[in-house]
Amino acid sequence: MERNNKLLYVHGFASSGSSGTVMTLRRHLASWRVIAPDLPVDPFDALELLRNIVEKEQPDVVVGTSMGGMYTQQLWGVPRIIVNPSFEMSRSLLFGKMGKNKYMSKRQDGAAEFRIDKSVVERFKLMEKTQFDGVNDAEKQLVTALFGDKDPIVNFYPLVAELYGKERCVHFDGEHRLNDEVVKKVLIPIINSYVKADDTQNWYF
Repeated sequence: MERNNKLLYVHGFASSGSSGTVMTLRRHLASWRVIAPDLPVDPFDALELLRNIVEKEQPDVVVGTSMGGMYTQQLWGVPRIIVNPSFEMSRSLLFGKMGKNKYMSKRQDGAAEFRIDKSVVERFKLMEKTQFDGVNDAEKQLVTALFGDKDPIVNFYPLVAELYGKERCVHFDGEHRLNDEVVKKVLIPIINSYVKADDTQNWYF
């Protein structure tokens, strides 16, 4: 019986489930179902949405980029790939993102803009205090972290290497945002390796 693989993609700040990365993933993973929801602005609402999707859909792999990497890291119990994760969103928002922001890709609800205020920043601060509380030996085998070696925005490699181990980290030739080349040559092979590992009950790749 043919397996119907599912991938949950978690987008970054000011993005949506119709981003260019989602389109690229669907093109390269034609036999997969790629689930890519639009995230609420509030971080706890976003994480609740994602956890409900994981429970309902039981994806084979979750991929999160930037802010999405922060959320994805907290989806305990499921294989996941975090790409250039941004674990200090409260700080990032305070420096350049306060007030009105425009979405970079189309949202299902038609929204073109959203607002960041102090209350949203405080919500991220609250989440950041507990975002690593679920890390344990079992979780360390379920996470792979990708870091662009030319990322000018964030670099949490030292933290991830400490929490999950250097062997769970992969550096690639690229910047903060993924492009088609990185998706095809770096991300897709890791996604496929998780599915192969699942078939043998071994998460290492």
